[in-house]
Amino acid sequence: MEQDLLSSINEMYPKFSKGQRLIASYIMDHFDKAAFMTASRLGATVGVSESTVVRFASEIGYEGYPELQKALQEMLRNKLTTVQRMDVTTGQLENTNILEKVLNRDIEKIRNTLEKTSTTDFNGAVDAICSAKSIYIIGVRSSAALAQFLSYYFHHIFSNVHLINTTSRSEMFEQIMHIGPEDVLIGISFPRYSKRTVQASHYAHSNSAKVIAITDSDRSPIAGVSDYLLLAWGDMISFVDSLVAPLSLINALLVAIGLKKRDEIAQTYDRLEEIWDKYEVYEKREGPNG
Repeated sequence: MEQDLLSSINEMYPKFSKGQRLIASYIMDHFDKAAFMTASRLGATVGVSESTVVRFASEIGYEGYPELQKALQEMLRNKLTTVQRMDVTTGQLENTNILEKVLNRDIEKIRNTLEKTSTTDFNGAVDAICSAKSIYIIGVRSSAALAQFLSYYFHHIFSNVHLINTTSRSEMFEQIMHIGPEDVLIGISFPRYSKRTVQASHYAHSNSAKVIAITDSDRSPIAGVSDYLLLAWGDMISFVDSLVAPLSLINALLVAIGLKKRDEIAQTYDRLEEIWDKYEVYEKREGPNG
């Protein structure tokens, strides 16, 4: 994607007007900053009008500036270091109501996830999980929290769940070496994409297991080997990976599976309630006079 976009701009450069050349030069030299600028701000930065920026986006093949901006952001998703992410978002968050800004951006991520995720793939993933002989789950670094959350509830529903320990690559492959056509691997990966999750997904695919990818884009390195692609809109907030949208997607997955296996889950939780009560797992709340 990076080479396609930047190469196109470079090839078209001689044909651009003076103003368009200023925009092109800035994008090629500072695409990490341009990706998060509004058309107005980019124009002001290089000394042209906002309308010139909009026309530039159309000139290089996009319907409008938002589409160009999205392409630049996609190009950057797996390239920015943590420090660069902090630098990029400082200008977006400074002198604003941080609570309102961050929560509104998370709300927008869930809306975008609802638009992006295929209902067909979602339903197919539910069926594949429910019929799998064994279920393998892998998520690394910040995605590990999502994998652990999913694994926690899956262990209440299924007896064949394996949360992959990724402390080393060799141990990871030892844990998935027997994966086969009757099994499912759920790979959870968001920028910056983990090599281990990518490798596990490719290995599962090569062994004819069903691969369910929970990721942010159809250009994600695990998307190409997935049988079911579940897209959750991710974004960078300073140094923090926002997990709101993927967690909401995983919640929907759990609810759908729960409805499909309602009777079995009811029996499981009846038994769990007895165990929790017997061994005093939870603090008991007494009445006002207790």
